[in-house]
Amino acid sequence: MRIAQVAPLYESVPPRYYGGTERIVSYLTEELVAQGHDVTLFASGDSETRANLVAVCPRALRLDANCIDQLAHHVVMLEQVMQQSDEFDVIHFHLDYLHFPLSRRQAYKHVTTLHGRLDIPDLVPLYREFPEMPLVSISDAQREPLPWVNWQATVYHGLPRDLYRFRPEPGSYLACLGRISPEKGIDRAIAIAKQVGIPLRIAAKVDKADQEYFDTVIEPMLHDPLVDYIGEIGDERKDDFLGNAQALLFPIDWPEPFGIVMIEAMACGTPVIAYSSGSVPEVMEEGRTGFVVHELDDAVEAVLRLPQLSRARCREVFEQRFTAARMARDYLEVYAQLVAEPELRVA
Repeated sequence: MRIAQVAPLYESVPPRYYGGTERIVSYLTEELVAQGHDVTLFASGDSETRANLVAVCPRALRLDANCIDQLAHHVVMLEQVMQQSDEFDVIHFHLDYLHFPLSRRQAYKHVTTLHGRLDIPDLVPLYREFPEMPLVSISDAQREPLPWVNWQATVYHGLPRDLYRFRPEPGSYLACLGRISPEKGIDRAIAIAKQVGIPLRIAAKVDKADQEYFDTVIEPMLHDPLVDYIGEIGDERKDDFLGNAQALLFPIDWPEPFGIVMIEAMACGTPVIAYSSGSVPEVMEEGRTGFVVHELDDAVEAVLRLPQLSRARCREVFEQRFTAARMARDYLEVYAQLVAEPELRVA
């Protein structure tokens, strides 16, 4: 099958540091190539892939100090996709709704994976205007604000089977990985660590939009001797960081659409203690890959119950449910369904 993957340009594919969407696009693209498909990736020029790379801009926009208008580059990319659209059996967009007005008026088969939160009132009139757009959710929970749109499937994220090394023995610290913002619950993680007296290592980036929150709320909490803030890390350090942890803390306070770090931890054999929001109850298996909690006391009790869990079982669940090979198979089913459908166009 001839497949186009259209990635955001904010990060490279795969990203050097933080970047969940671009990381999943990379895993999917490489797995589709490995399975023998003809794949073209539209992405930034510093991306690395075995697919045919169409480099829309020289480098990832977030790390490009000379980039002022990020949207301009995405408009250029969409024009390039349109110019080549007849070369593909299906075009897979990862740009939210940016392409909708163009795709409505073209004859190509396409699908869009929505990677973000959908509980935003501004999205309702937009999706009501484009009800025909075929969409994929990354969890069933993600669909809840917009259950009436044209959902094709839910496809859980997946990682390459050998990306992370299984560690059979637990480490001596708790881990937090991702981004520092109010909804990510780093303050909760620090409170949990202090209650149980176990060191906490935090590997997370701070966006400009969250700098004030970091400076006023989180930074003062980092002076506790139990807390070690190591900043943003890349893939080359995540294996050791997650694999050597006693558990991953995922104390979110928002409707998380998926939560890649949970399956990254499972791949290492590291159990997860996660607050029950968004996709958490779908991704986690209570008492098998970790514990789903509702408040601080639950989380503290869960840490004390970690010896009950099998790290081998965490790895087993990862291999059963969350590999890139399984993700690619699920998407190929979606592609085949779309290709088989008669064409519908809105003038």
